[in-house]
Amino acid sequence: MGLATYGTRHAQALVGSLGRLARSPFATFLTVLVIGLALALPLALQMLVGNASRATGGLASAVDVSVYFKPAAPLEKVRELAADARARAGVAEVTVISADDALKEFQKYSGFGAALQALEQNPLPNVLHVRPAADAMTPADLDRLVRYFAAWPQVDTVQVDAAWVQRLNAILAVLERVLLIAAVLLGVGVLAVVGNTVRLEIHQRRAEIEVVKLVGGSNAFVRRPFLYTGVLYGLAGALIAWGVVGAALAVLEGSVETLARLYGSGFTLAGPPAEEVVGLLGGGAALGWVGAWLSATRHLRRIEPRG
Repeated sequence: MGLATYGTRHAQALVGSLGRLARSPFATFLTVLVIGLALALPLALQMLVGNASRATGGLASAVDVSVYFKPAAPLEKVRELAADARARAGVAEVTVISADDALKEFQKYSGFGAALQALEQNPLPNVLHVRPAADAMTPADLDRLVRYFAAWPQVDTVQVDAAWVQRLNAILAVLERVLLIAAVLLGVGVLAVVGNTVRLEIHQRRAEIEVVKLVGGSNAFVRRPFLYTGVLYGLAGALIAWGVVGAALAVLEGSVETLARLYGSGFTLAGPPAEEVVGLLGGGAALGWVGAWLSATRHLRRIEPRG
């Protein structure tokens, strides 16, 4: 069989599948709608996780280590130690805040400027604000960093503000697991819907299938239009899912922007990126093909021409 003949037969199977779906538009629409709603949930969850990560910006990695020096530690020594810390692996940035700068900042924003001017000496210490590197934020890495600074004799206290970051990362990790579980379960649901629909169609066309097999048609030949039917169901369902998520995004966009403005943020909801849409369409078509193949392979074996 030549390549042209092979392509022609596939085109005929595709056109025939489209025609059969078009002859029963209401039933086709209901099946596609169920598949679309099943695919819309994981896409919506993925959009939620993506927007949550984007809304928090760099907060998920904003671990702050504050190194407080003893009052007797001179600023020159603090700057020297800061230079050593910048050269250490796992440190992204080190900022020196002198005691005089800290006092000026406190006087400016605390409302106690006049009272602070009455003090004979500055009660605030020199401080280093240290930001760990993105690949050095595990609890073990932070513990090593704290022990490194605490070993300096000029250091009084080392404080790590990481608990809230760990909670935020844990919440995002849970959402990602929920997304994965939902995608697997709903994917199985799509397989079941497509498989059952194909099973019913095979049952309705049993006499036709027996005739085709009687004249020499193989199981692969008979199965081909059902595979295209499954692909069309999955692809159409993915388009419905994309439309549902897009509609939900349009409804929520204004409210989210208003809420963000109240918090002084310019955050706006972002729809699924192009690669996720392509993955949705490809995944829908693949699930439709697999569901149809499993159902058709199983049930066509049971149909043989009657003598």
